[in-house]
Amino acid sequence: MSEDLPIETDVHTVAAMLRGGDEFLLLDVREQGEYEVAKIEGSTLLPMSELQDRADELDEHRERLIVVHCHHGGRSMRVTHALKDMGFAKVQNLAGGIDQWSQEIDETVVRY
Repeated sequence: MSEDLPIETDVHTVAAMLRGGDEFLLLDVREQGEYEVAKIEGSTLLPMSELQDRADELDEHRERLIVVHCHHGGRSMRVTHALKDMGFAKVQNLAGGIDQWSQEIDETVVRY
């Protein structure tokens, strides 16, 4: 299954997964200050700048789907590839990041 998993997913798919109670990790790789400004409820913060030092915190999620997001999708795509290189098979980037989420899913999430 994981070989056929697209490298990216969209905000509508992730919103439906959250509403449906799907089991997956929504990983926010922005910095703490950005997370304090705006966040997607249910996300877990692990800044890209700390990934190398904290990657072991993700081991318990190795068999689960991990959807990675940042502000617009650039950093999260780098993290998506890094996690795949570390052996995480089910990883997807959230296309458009939290900015797209704010525009299309939840306008109460502050745009910055």
